[in-house]
Amino acid sequence: MAWGVLAAMVVFLVCGTAIAYVAGATAVLTYISADKARYLAILPQRIFAQLDVFAFMAMPLFILTGEIMNRAGITKALIEFSMSVVGRLKGGLGHVNIMTSVFFAGISGSAVADSAALSNTLVPAMREQGYTKLYAGAVTAASSIIGPIIPPSIILIVYGALMETSVAALFIAGIVPGLVLAGALFAVNAWFAHRHNHPGGRSADIPAFWPAFRKAAPALALPIIIVGGIVVGIVTPTEAAALAVGTAIGVGYMYGNINGPVVWQSLERTAILTGAIFMILAAVACIGYIAGLLRWPQHLAEFVAAAGLDGLEYLLMINVIFLIAGMIMDIPVALTLLVPILAPVAIAQGINPVHLGIVLCFNLCIGLITPPLGGCLIVVSTVTKENYWRLARAILPFAAAEVVVLGVLILVPDLSLFLPRAAGFAVN
Repeated sequence: MAWGVLAAMVVFLVCGTAIAYVAGATAVLTYISADKARYLAILPQRIFAQLDVFAFMAMPLFILTGEIMNRAGITKALIEFSMSVVGRLKGGLGHVNIMTSVFFAGISGSAVADSAALSNTLVPAMREQGYTKLYAGAVTAASSIIGPIIPPSIILIVYGALMETSVAALFIAGIVPGLVLAGALFAVNAWFAHRHNHPGGRSADIPAFWPAFRKAAPALALPIIIVGGIVVGIVTPTEAAALAVGTAIGVGYMYGNINGPVVWQSLERTAILTGAIFMILAAVACIGYIAGLLRWPQHLAEFVAAAGLDGLEYLLMINVIFLIAGMIMDIPVALTLLVPILAPVAIAQGINPVHLGIVLCFNLCIGLITPPLGGCLIVVSTVTKENYWRLARAILPFAAAEVVVLGVLILVPDLSLFLPRAAGFAVN
């Protein structure tokens, strides 16, 4: 019967059914096949219990912040500032692409949104300066996954709610890994720039630093407001999210691009995205309950003990699982489905939950640029009209660098835990 449930799930996916429906239908079939159908009556209560988490209140507010900023003319200001900083280097526009993703990461927290915005702006600019469209698309997609690592981050909020881990500590813990990732991508871009003689910025095309900085300063202040308020203890992550919305509207007003239709479109898009995420969370809550009834976490713990996997060995094993899951599943689905089953065993073995959250979320983000369902690859391919599989091949060196960074994060927990400890969070 279990094979029948798996076959039904594959059929649903092949037919193009939405992930939330696939997860929900698979859960219901699992209850029936396991002779647990009587427990279906309690699912509404389990769904609301899954969603009734204070940390989730921050998620729609951060989504709204990103939507407003993406419509407020922020892209051009950040690109000009990035150009004034690194545009003169060999392969300058590739560096600009990566640096702009770092700045965007502190605003939207969404890799897909960042890849869509930069594909429309930087890819054509790189083509004009002599880069191939394929390489420009690969840099854009690869750097976009910085977005969910540097705070604010929607997926870190989801992890924090699932594992009852401080979202503030997770936000602060993501800063250094995000910057390390950016450094690795800078190195790969520099290598390609010298190998293929990519152009450097011409002096006439480089904006003056101070005018570019003054124009971008309101947008650059937003991540400082979010993270600084949390670190100092003035605001909680949810309050910081509300403050970010107000600041985003103020910045948009300064750029002269905020009006009624822009705010309405942002609210509408936020409602759609939030509803989609909550639908997935509700469906996976059903799977989580049957997993508890069938004692899947306990069986996993027994398997791990029998296999002699402990500490680092177990952490490496679940990272392999998450890498595979990230290639074929949406990040919210993989998080809500796998974290409650796999993470408690790791934490019981002494792995810090904050370090674990950064590693697993970073891991799943790599799936956004790997086939067959890489979300950022699909977006960049669609916007640039570049062949998906050619783009997937072009991004391989960047993906390899990101896997190396993942390995470093696994082996050196202090990269994730240094800032939270310095900020006074109990993450020892």
